Amino acid sequence: MRMVDLIEKKRNGKELTKQEIQYLIKGYTNGEIPDYQMSALMMAIYFQGMTDAERAELTMAMVESGDTIDLKAIEGIKVDKHSTGGVGDTTTLVLGPLVASVGVPVAKMSGRGLGHTGGTIDKLEAIPGFHVEIESKQFIELVNKNKLAVVGQSGNLTPADKKLYALRDVTATVDSIPLIASSIMSKKIAAGADAIVLDVKTGAGAFMKDLNDSKDLAKAMVDIGNQVGRRTMAIISDMSQPLGYAIGNALEVKEAIDTLNGKGPKDLEELCLTLGSYMVLLAEKADSLDEARSKLIEVMHNGKAIETLKVFLEAQGGDSTVVDNPDKLPKATYTFELEAQEDGYVAEIIADSVGTAAMLLGAGRATKESTIDLAVGLVLNKKIGDGVTKGESLVTIHSNSEQVESVKQKLYESIVLSSTSVPAPTLIYATID
Repeated sequence: MRMVDLIEKKRNGKELTKQEIQYLIKGYTNGEIPDYQMSALMMAIYFQGMTDAERAELTMAMVESGDTIDLKAIEGIKVDKHSTGGVGDTTTLVLGPLVASVGVPVAKMSGRGLGHTGGTIDKLEAIPGFHVEIESKQFIELVNKNKLAVVGQSGNLTPADKKLYALRDVTATVDSIPLIASSIMSKKIAAGADAIVLDVKTGAGAFMKDLNDSKDLAKAMVDIGNQVGRRTMAIISDMSQPLGYAIGNALEVKEAIDTLNGKGPKDLEELCLTLGSYMVLLAEKADSLDEARSKLIEVMHNGKAIETLKVFLEAQGGDSTVVDNPDKLPKATYTFELEAQEDGYVAEIIADSVGTAAMLLGAGRATKESTIDLAVGLVLNKKIGDGVTKGESLVTIHSNSEQVESVKQKLYESIVLSSTSVPAPTLIYATID
């Protein structure tokens, strides 16, 4: 078997076999196939696409390139959730305790963030004492005992994907649906989930800005999951504006606490109830989506969800008293209000641009080596469709520097006012299963 023949085969639009895909992934991971040949193959895939069978085989070849997590010792059906990203996406912090409190085991492997704010682990580390450095045995014991634990990502999960992503990033082949889908699903499958719920974002703050592209990606991932024996479903949700109100690590933790108490932003609560209902259904803890949703609403309002959060934090060294006293979370030195410059209605909040403003404060990482300021960030006081009067605050800026003019300028560029009322955007566009 020769790599040049496989490049030619895919260039001509033919289907690669399981053996051929395994050969090229193994060879590239081991360094036997050079970057220039794999680059040519990636470009051929970009233009010719892949069949459902090829996507599934590529995904599993990447899974088999490194370690896999064995969660068989955890009782019950393990359901993982993945979001394709966005601004102010606090869903994991809410969903973990929420679905765990109705008996769904949540064995979550999370990473640090690269972008507007930190990842789930960065956000959790805003809680004093909380840590994710736990051994596999303890991780499994905690999930069996408390139904919830979070651990840092293993260094050797899907090494083929890491190499391929770095290559795609410099060869203009990132936005290929077969390559995106197999990249995401390889990590989810390697992490040991029995079933997977996907939240595919669409809009200005999403990786996939076009709704049809988002639907194509969601379908590709659902098809891969189901083909390789993982029950998988996806929803398409809006990211034309930030989710919830908070953008920034400690601020998002506080918002998650509010949501688990039934007092959070309505869009964040609704998205978590929708995703959570599918997680509960796939875990076979309810016979219908309506029953699953009712169970989640009940634990959100009877205190069980917030109690699950406290137990989870304590089990991993965190100070659970922050749940009742959020003032113990890291707090920025200064707050500034971004005042509306005219009367009107919020017509647009450009999510990725608002995310950039949060990064200017230090809420996110521009590079892997960057240090995050866990206290800083933004809290939106208005969302699309809301009326506003001149001088009213659009955003509260939480900063550890008095110099926020560049942040304000970015925010003014990001928030568009209109003289006529504008409807709020649709939150959930479609479900794919």
